[in-house]
Amino acid sequence: MHNNRTAIRDLNNRLDAVTEHQRIIANLSMYEFPWLITRALEFALFRTYAVPSISQLLADTGQFTRYGQRRYDDTSLIIAEISENGYDSERGRAALRRMNRLHGRFDISNDDYLYVLSTFIFEPHRWVERFGWRTFTKNEQDAGFIFWCEVGKRMNIQHIPATIAEYDAFNRAYEREHFRYSASNAVIGEATVQIFTNWYPAPTRPFVREAIYALMDDPLREAFGFPKASSALIGLVANGLKLRGRMICHLFPPRTTPHRVSQSPNRTYPAGYEIERLGPPDVLPDRVVGKREGEVE
Repeated sequence: MHNNRTAIRDLNNRLDAVTEHQRIIANLSMYEFPWLITRALEFALFRTYAVPSISQLLADTGQFTRYGQRRYDDTSLIIAEISENGYDSERGRAALRRMNRLHGRFDISNDDYLYVLSTFIFEPHRWVERFGWRTFTKNEQDAGFIFWCEVGKRMNIQHIPATIAEYDAFNRAYEREHFRYSASNAVIGEATVQIFTNWYPAPTRPFVREAIYALMDDPLREAFGFPKASSALIGLVANGLKLRGRMICHLFPPRTTPHRVSQSPNRTYPAGYEIERLGPPDVLPDRVVGKREGEVE
């Protein structure tokens, strides 16, 4: 990596999105936008909890409300292992196997899988477009689409749309149809907000909570039953993130060492972790259905 602000963008544009998308995604997540993409993926998962069929499954297990930080860290680490190392690396394949084993216990619809996968494609792009010092190039957008579709194939997700435009349309239509308030949405949404606010000193938590509300669009907020933030706070939070991305980050040279979530300090696993032990215990009550055919072993 060279000490110039466009070096990673220029490198990614020289790479082939079809054959080298794993490297492009690693460059984006570890060098170019590590903080912003991490936040985008947090909110990507948050959005999925506004779908009652998804939040109900999480509520039924009781894991998210009882062990929220642990479940957050498990998910974050599995995603990081795949995005940082590539889905065909030894660690990436181990993370996929673990994820498929965890998902395979439950009766999850293919459309819910498709929607969750779509958020991993589109939320980072939308957050970078809104708050980044630059937007993704077309080559980077193509790489993100191909990367996560390949992950989806290894999860045996069926009927993945063939183009970015088709998948984006599916994502938006699914949210319009399925974002509806439910009691399970409220429970899982509140548990998630508590995870986020607990990262900050107690006196600041009320403001952090309001800032989280300010980042939500109305359909998402209403699906959780959260109050609407004031217009002033919505503007303050959005402008603060834009200032960070477009003025502060823009002044600094690109990272020359990767930021790896998988190797960063972790609240649940301060002494390290084994991929095979991430997630809830292998025996959980109810809804156990076994591995789905076609998933990575």
